Amino acid sequence: MRFRDALGASGLSAIAEIKRRSPSLGDIRPHADPAQIAAGYERAGAAAISVLVDERFGGDWDDLRAARAHVRSPLLAKGFFSTEEHLRTAKEAGADAVLLLLRDLDDRQTATLLALAGELGLDTLVEAHDAAELERAIVLGAPVIGVNARDLATFKIDRHTQLDLVARIPADRVAIAESGIHNRAQGAAAELAGANAILVGSALMQAPDPAEKLAELLSRPLVKVCGLTREEDVAAAAEAGADLAGFVLAPASPRATNDVLDVPETMLSVAVWVGEAGATGADLDQVHERSASAVRGRDAVLLRGGETVATHLDLPWEGDDPHHWEHAASVDGRVVLAGGLAADNVRAAIEAVHPWAVDASSRLEHEPGIKDHDAVRAYVEAARA
Repeated sequence: MRFRDALGASGLSAIAEIKRRSPSLGDIRPHADPAQIAAGYERAGAAAISVLVDERFGGDWDDLRAARAHVRSPLLAKGFFSTEEHLRTAKEAGADAVLLLLRDLDDRQTATLLALAGELGLDTLVEAHDAAELERAIVLGAPVIGVNARDLATFKIDRHTQLDLVARIPADRVAIAESGIHNRAQGAAAELAGANAILVGSALMQAPDPAEKLAELLSRPLVKVCGLTREEDVAAAAEAGADLAGFVLAPASPRATNDVLDVPETMLSVAVWVGEAGATGADLDQVHERSASAVRGRDAVLLRGGETVATHLDLPWEGDDPHHWEHAASVDGRVVLAGGLAADNVRAAIEAVHPWAVDASSRLEHEPGIKDHDAVRAYVEAARA
């Protein structure tokens, strides 16, 4: 499968990177075996594998050749390429795609290299770092566009700007979020902004088992704990491994709170509303329909910046529906499954519905708004099983 096609599949894909060192971190895994690492990435579900071939990252072309000899996945040659010789060497070494850094190339050079790559049968990943470079990539017709969260001059990570830029990539291009992704929540944030794939290097190479870390980043469903009202309950949910923290801002709810509390970088915050969303610092908004006879309507949508990114499917307020899971399994797109979930049934729900995320609240409590930390841990553990 070609590089572009592999990244355009449904759901969030990953380009898993092989690098021994980085300018910002120094040595990461200086004795890494590229063949072994690449094979592990392929088994763990990488859509493509990036290989640093620049000596500043501890790599060379033999690393790419070694990976090529052991995997069938598309390989991205990553370096500072600017000449025809660079692209021909990449092709000879077994690359399926090459990186083109707009920071180092003008439009004429980029257009020439894009055309040459096409002649050689190579795909390209055209990388932008700011709005001006992104506009250049779009105008140049780059099919695959990456937005790097890392400033290559200062090495600082700016995820907020990255996500805003990813959201501006046209839908007919493949969008990649690069750098600064260390956990599922950060990967999910990129996905919801419009990224087809994430490119992850340092987080994988620093892990005791890079392939295991990759599988963890890509694992679904995400796990949400909702109805949080106390900092200690947020901390317990985060420690248990939950990815999403829900805060109910509907005054009629027994779990209502006045504020969206701070969450760690391993979680995304979700403000839960009835009727329409207000203004908070939450990462996402969950908006339920109004109901004349209950605190909330049954159906809801998950919004990012006002745009619908998932469907939230719950039971009727204080009601039941024996066909709830069956209906949820028939809904297209990202589904957040809620309704009476806890440790004793979440695994069965996941197997029946295959949701993008699961959401639990009332059955994880001592009383409304006060979480039972043991129940939270058991629920997250069961969802991850």
